[in-house]
Amino acid sequence: MALIFESKNFTVEAPDRPHVDRLDGGHIVINPKIMAEDRTQLSSALGKELMMLTMVVGEAMKVGLSRRGIDIGRINYQDNGNWRHELHVHLYGRAKSATKQRYGEALSFPKPEKGYYEGLSPLDADDIASVQSEIERLLATDKYRNF
Repeated sequence: MALIFESKNFTVEAPDRPHVDRLDGGHIVINPKIMAEDRTQLSSALGKELMMLTMVVGEAMKVGLSRRGIDIGRINYQDNGNWRHELHVHLYGRAKSATKQRYGEALSFPKPEKGYYEGLSPLDADDIASVQSEIERLLATDKYRNF
């Protein structure tokens, strides 16, 4: 996974084997640095930080990837834990021009062994840099500065 951002308690990463191809909107994962089965095991402070990160990273993903020519219409946020039974939050970009994970339809995630994810492209270095710069900008705004 490529590191996009790190706070004291969480990492934000772009998976090398994404669930959504970069041109279909891309895939980012927020992971806590502590082991927790789900969000109910977080302290209120960690819960607030996780919520703030989903907001910041989602906004940065939408703006940053749009700047890169990926026509993001919205971000889907999912905390599933089906394949890995520990807390992590997926952010899936939903590109209006998506060809596999079509915009306006529910995302589909077949079991990994079925080969569906082979050949999906992860976010590239320029995509990541664009999202990173937008995260930095957003964290300096009144909305997020004292979250």
